[in-house]
Amino acid sequence: MKVFIQVVLIFLILITSFQTVKKDEWYIRISDFPHVQLTVISILFLIAAFVLSDLKNMFDGVVLLSGVALVGYQGKIIWPYTRLADKQAKDWKGDDDEQSISIIESNVLMDNEDYEKLVNQVKQYQPDMVIALETDEKWEEGLRGIEKDFRVSIKIPLDNTYGILLYSKLELKNNKIEYLIEEDVPSIETDVILKNGKEIRLYVVHPEPPSPTENERSTERDAELIIVGKRAKKCELPVIVAGDLNDVAWSHTTRLFQRLSGLLDPRIGRGFFNTFHVDYPLLRWPLDHIFHSKHFLVKRIFRLESMGSDHFPMLIELVLDPALGKAKNGEPEEFDEEDQEEAVEKLNDIRESNNDNENKE
Repeated sequence: MKVFIQVVLIFLILITSFQTVKKDEWYIRISDFPHVQLTVISILFLIAAFVLSDLKNMFDGVVLLSGVALVGYQGKIIWPYTRLADKQAKDWKGDDDEQSISIIESNVLMDNEDYEKLVNQVKQYQPDMVIALETDEKWEEGLRGIEKDFRVSIKIPLDNTYGILLYSKLELKNNKIEYLIEEDVPSIETDVILKNGKEIRLYVVHPEPPSPTENERSTERDAELIIVGKRAKKCELPVIVAGDLNDVAWSHTTRLFQRLSGLLDPRIGRGFFNTFHVDYPLLRWPLDHIFHSKHFLVKRIFRLESMGSDHFPMLIELVLDPALGKAKNGEPEEFDEEDQEEAVEKLNDIRESNNDNENKE
């Protein structure tokens, strides 16, 4: 039994070490996703190893120390997303709805036909905006029931699971539909006019995940996030980035995006808000994200009930800070020279790949 426990601990160390490897192959990047599960399993096996080990045995001691280091590393990564950590984005405690914006973001699962469940959620929670991802023409038709309550919409229904439907009660302007990396994966950039006339910038994204069935590497996803992150950093307006990033909050890529963009993660200090997979409670992680600039405070954020998809919807309400970012929000990690080199390398990799594809054609 002791040997089995030690072998599993060594295996867990190996799997976790993949997260530190800056390679884009799907089988490496996929190791980011079950980090919480790996941490819980590591703690259990470390306790078992401690009980069964002979502390006078050098090998047993090395395994135990390695297990302690493993759990320490894993815990450091996920600690910010527990309620014990300090909130990066602070709470709003006022009642000024003129400066607020509430958003429901939902990956609907294209083959899901329970349209009314999302329609009913929208009617129940009355958000200012609805972002529906993985939507095709059937979903566009299925959401007709909410259109009368929204003054404007941006619709990109697609049958490849990357369609986007955006509905807004607030005025939108300077709308852009772009295909930043891949010709069949759209994103939206738009300026939103709040009730008090203030403007903010919204980006909606849904890049491809690294997986053997969709994309064998994470480069395209990472590059799209880098492009959006750079735009968010340069934008002079308050910024919100929302969507299914097909990445977890604590991954190297998402943290790089945060450092590059300077945006805050409202989950830090509030919880994981695991949105995927609905059907497997023990195998869930946060794939649906809403990041925002320091100009906002958080009025409420929570995960909605299942609406038939493999993702839970998320609802967030942010309030534009009257002091325009001078509130004592936390700060993301600093963007350094190594991050800059990595961002440039990924963008160059995409350009070279696109050039190779054009030459083949």
